[in-house]
Amino acid sequence: MKGNIIFFALILITSFNAAGQSNTTISGQVTDKNTKAVIPYASVVILSEDNSLVNGGITDDDGFFIIQGLEPGNYRLEVSFLGYNNFQTDILIGTLNQNYDVGKITLEQSVTQLEEVTVKGERSEIADELDKKTYSMSNSIAQSGGSVMDAMKAMPSVSFDQNGRVILRGSDKVVVLIDGKQSSLTGYGNQKGLDNIPASNIERIEIINNPSAKYDATGMAGIINIVYLKEQQTGLHGNAGLAYGLGALTKPKEDLPTDLGSFSPTPKYIPSLDLNYKTDKLSFFMQSEVLFQKRLPNNEFTTRYYNDGRTIASQVPENRKQTHYIVKGGIDYQFDESNNLSFSGIYDWESHIDSAQVPYIYLHTNTRNRYINWREKEITGYMNYMLHYSHAFKQIGHEFHAHLQYSKGWEDETYHINDSSAIRQNGRDVTSVLGTEHTTTFTIDYTKPLTSGRIETGAKIQIRRLPVEYEQERGENSILYPGLGSWTKWGESIYAGYINWVHEKTKYSVEAGLRTEYTAVFYDMDEANIYYTQNDSYDYFKLFPNIRLSYKFNENNKVSLFYNQRIDRPGEPELRMYAKSDDHELVKVGNPYLRPQYTKSAEIGYKTNWQQGSLFLSGYYRFITDEYMRVYTQDTSRAEYDVVLKSYANTGKSTNLGFELVFNQKVSDFYELSGNLNIYQNKIKAYTGTLLFPYEHTFNVDQTTDNTWDFKIINTITLPKELQLQLTALYFAPKNIPQGKQLSRSSIDLGMKKKLWQGKGEFSFAFTDIFNQFGIEQEIDGDGFSAEYQNYYETQIIRVGLKYKF
Repeated sequence: MKGNIIFFALILITSFNAAGQSNTTISGQVTDKNTKAVIPYASVVILSEDNSLVNGGITDDDGFFIIQGLEPGNYRLEVSFLGYNNFQTDILIGTLNQNYDVGKITLEQSVTQLEEVTVKGERSEIADELDKKTYSMSNSIAQSGGSVMDAMKAMPSVSFDQNGRVILRGSDKVVVLIDGKQSSLTGYGNQKGLDNIPASNIERIEIINNPSAKYDATGMAGIINIVYLKEQQTGLHGNAGLAYGLGALTKPKEDLPTDLGSFSPTPKYIPSLDLNYKTDKLSFFMQSEVLFQKRLPNNEFTTRYYNDGRTIASQVPENRKQTHYIVKGGIDYQFDESNNLSFSGIYDWESHIDSAQVPYIYLHTNTRNRYINWREKEITGYMNYMLHYSHAFKQIGHEFHAHLQYSKGWEDETYHINDSSAIRQNGRDVTSVLGTEHTTTFTIDYTKPLTSGRIETGAKIQIRRLPVEYEQERGENSILYPGLGSWTKWGESIYAGYINWVHEKTKYSVEAGLRTEYTAVFYDMDEANIYYTQNDSYDYFKLFPNIRLSYKFNENNKVSLFYNQRIDRPGEPELRMYAKSDDHELVKVGNPYLRPQYTKSAEIGYKTNWQQGSLFLSGYYRFITDEYMRVYTQDTSRAEYDVVLKSYANTGKSTNLGFELVFNQKVSDFYELSGNLNIYQNKIKAYTGTLLFPYEHTFNVDQTTDNTWDFKIINTITLPKELQLQLTALYFAPKNIPQGKQLSRSSIDLGMKKKLWQGKGEFSFAFTDIFNQFGIEQEIDGDGFSAEYQNYYETQIIRVGLKYKF
């Protein structure tokens, strides 16, 4: 009778309790010790330390059981079946793994005392872990209605350079993933597109400063994983939204005298529609957004001080009119409990027209000696197709995944230049670039839970090819560089494999992994090119180890040590030798002979939790060799023009030493305070290198050591009637850069969200960079000149949005 009561209690507990608990699962199989036969319908219960029933289940026809929803703590596992002696063992649910296997449990008629088995699980709130910080987009109020880049402004240790690339702990060598995979949407190792990804369809953003061997070895500063929303509700449903924005309301610096100047203000219209359909076996989703806007992606002021006494000021306002479509959709089919196949795709089409009038002012006479106006029409985009198969073995957490992805990206740019100066009365030049990138990726991943951890292994093949066609129409006394040729072909092939082991005990845990990567790169150039005498090709095989050691003082205090090695590979944009000059006296050019940079990093982190908050402290160190970045040199070969070159080059060695603090405190029922402080030292070693464009010449990087810091404070207020307010303050102190210094920048952001129509609707308001002080200001000290550079690109934006769920 007692056995029957327990049996029915187990069914009730499994039905009503498991779904409300954490996602930790324990699995095993019950067999007869003598005959080895499986025992179906055996009862399995989990008891707390005071012997109260917590959860349980029964074995299936094959003797397997799965128990879900256990919170961290100490328990006792009991297995019983009619005619057999009970099995008992103590269990510790830890904080590291989500799925664990206790293996085979044998029952026999004679009494046997079995040894203790230790099993551990992962907390349902992954944001508490030292190796990953997770931020929900529902909490990003002050940047509502904006892009992922806007939302990331309030995340710890994150900032952006003037090109919109993420700077994580002071470095732009960051890999950005979509749902754990590289994608054309964010770039394959080279960042792009973050300012064009709407935050409205994002569930959360994860920052991983110390990735394991499971991840690609690219990304010195770490990985940012953007996780899209996934709907679980059955039936047909979705949401529709409309947002309006107005940017560049004020100007931090008055425009230099031209007819056009810089756009102000810049209106934006953003309609969106999401649809989801789900049945027991079939799921379909579509997420779409359209962007019509005026924008100011760059507004560059440069004042050049030449050693001969001349001082020249110029301004390049990149006035953009843009149309952008993004559609993401897919279908999932669940064949059975073990096999799932999904197909998804992203279509991204973007067209913009940039225009600028660029004056050149001799400041010692306050006269305009040169005037350029240009117009660029560019169509960019890509199609991304993904096929994913997953197989779940009988043992929970025992999984196999295969992923095939193909991306086709395109770039079609035409650039018209009109130049008026003493040398050219009305000179006209035209350039065009046409590039099509093909990327094919195949990955397999295998995970096997262990009694005290898990083992992960897998492999990856990635093939990229990007041919580029280039044409010039040169006017009289052209400002374009001759002899560049008409084509290039770039390719990169990566073959990788990894193994990663996780092991956890009561007080400590270990994670160790090794990733191997073989890479082959080629860059072929038109023989008509006069600046580089030979094509470039090379290959290399590298090992990338990682290790993490953690010690848990108690449930609320934990310390971890990390070590890993990373690589950052230059992509085709950094190698592209076709000079581009929005400011024709400040020319940007790539370097076909650029090489990868390597990083060794170490970190110690400490996390403590209390009832209403948490504190994270870490110290980190990075040693970088063959670092690559842009350097400034002067082109003295063109006597008729003053030209400063911004070229990519490997610049030797550097180090970063830093300290980070991240905190969160719920001050009251309606007020929450969070933020971070990052203090770090950049040490750049002296280096002298050689550039080949437009002639062989040297550049120098002086040795500098600089201490800098940044902080962010986020105030969130929850008011009655489902109204939320958020005020965010950001400050980045001055810091050294190669050949100069970057000055301080700051931003104050305000946001509001209000639920409407019984939670089916949402109104949002956001005002970013209220005082318009987040622009970039730099001081450069080059050979033969110095410069002051400011980029007051569009950071000040007001947005209002309305979304309705159906």
